[in-house]
Amino acid sequence: MPAIVLSTLNAKWLHASFGLRCLRANLAELRDQSTILEFEISQRPADVAEAILAAEPRLVGLGVYVWNAAPSLQLARILKQVRPELVLVLGGPEVSHETERQPIAALADHVVRGEGDLVFRDLCRAVLAGGPRPPRVLDAPPPHFPELASPYGEYTDTDIAHRIVYVESSRGCPFTCEFCLSALDVPVRKAGREPFLQAMGELLARGVRHFKFVDRTFNLGIADAVAILRFFRDRYVPGLFLHFELIPDRLPEALRDEIAAFPPGVLQFEVGVQTLDDATSEHISRRQDHELALANLRWLRQHTTAHLHADLIVGLPGEDEATFARGFDRLWAAGPHEIQVGILKRLRGTPIVRHDGPFGMTYSEEPPYEVLQTAALPFASVQRLKRFARYWDLVANSGNWLAVLPLVLAGPSAYAGFAAFAAFVHQRTRATAGIALHRLAALLWEWLVEVQGRAAGEVGALMAQDYARCARHDWPEFLRPHVQAEAATRGPAAVGALRQARHRG
Repeated sequence: MPAIVLSTLNAKWLHASFGLRCLRANLAELRDQSTILEFEISQRPADVAEAILAAEPRLVGLGVYVWNAAPSLQLARILKQVRPELVLVLGGPEVSHETERQPIAALADHVVRGEGDLVFRDLCRAVLAGGPRPPRVLDAPPPHFPELASPYGEYTDTDIAHRIVYVESSRGCPFTCEFCLSALDVPVRKAGREPFLQAMGELLARGVRHFKFVDRTFNLGIADAVAILRFFRDRYVPGLFLHFELIPDRLPEALRDEIAAFPPGVLQFEVGVQTLDDATSEHISRRQDHELALANLRWLRQHTTAHLHADLIVGLPGEDEATFARGFDRLWAAGPHEIQVGILKRLRGTPIVRHDGPFGMTYSEEPPYEVLQTAALPFASVQRLKRFARYWDLVANSGNWLAVLPLVLAGPSAYAGFAAFAAFVHQRTRATAGIALHRLAALLWEWLVEVQGRAAGEVGALMAQDYARCARHDWPEFLRPHVQAEAATRGPAAVGALRQARHRG
């Protein structure tokens, strides 16, 4: 039986916890006395506790994040009620700030704040040796890569075959955006280029094809970014997929050349635009050249095959709906494949709290601590924008409705066009989840044909293109004549299994 269990509740089984693998790799002589047990937030905390306790550990390390904070609290309570002598150690972003105010921290024997790769190892040594115990709350200084053991050997063959593999070539962020925990995560530390590329080669040899980089600023160091891209391009194999977070206004010629050389389906860039308003950027200490960011997005869309996922945030201090709408329209015109409309969260420890009074910021007290209202955005407006975000994800970001989407967005403002449709959908359904594809198709048809007065033949032909492109056969009756006509002109449709493939058409 392992003396140490490393555990967390992932959002989905597909997500293999990178943090747990970093911890286990750095346990040194204690590694063989440890095991990783991962679960999902959909599982009952009692069932998770049962599985953990069945391993009979002396110490449990539990990773706590904003998305699993509530079930983690329930799990911690059960573990300490059933096995009071169990040493419970908490770590992760959620408990690294405002620690003493959290009920889950009161249940723990120890809390490791910050990057715990090495501090957790030392704590385990002390606990298992039975000697004097370290303080209950331990602050971990940021380690540098030469101090750390590689975590990549902790990915199992099952992980490699079926799950997302996370990798990092750097830690830290030089920017100070006040809504983000990375604003506190300094200095930036880079992995040695050659050891990192060697590790990536070993993962490729083991069969990894989906690499998700967790670097906050992948293109901060251009020489390293170029070297990493060239490494993967030189070793291209079918199915290779690389996900990076990009700084939107930093795309020099050397990086452009490497990106443009990749074939379709390989690169995905998450581009954190967040806001396109100068005053809002100043409020949150965000340094960004908005015009250059938009120009770079346009270049990427026009000259590369990279899939572009751009982020905007609702509820930033001082930003009202009209300002957000202008930013949305400008971003959409730049051509990203997806726009993720996120709701501002008051993550523990972030300096965004300094605006609570001046800008009337009110947040939910429950995870994920989303903004409820601001002086510029009343509660009803925030709710409406949340529904906009959800319906946008179902219709636009899904890639299911690329042909018909321009009809929904037609007019001087893409935001206004979709906001009107979103209001219609909510009035009809009173739901933001559980809307089946058939139901969504019927709503699009009703909105465009019956409400907007579009010609049924025009709408039907475009919706038929979407059904054919996504290789679907469960056509609604009202669409069947148009699908049959489309099939006759196009022939068999290619199957696009991935969301990105649907966007490519």
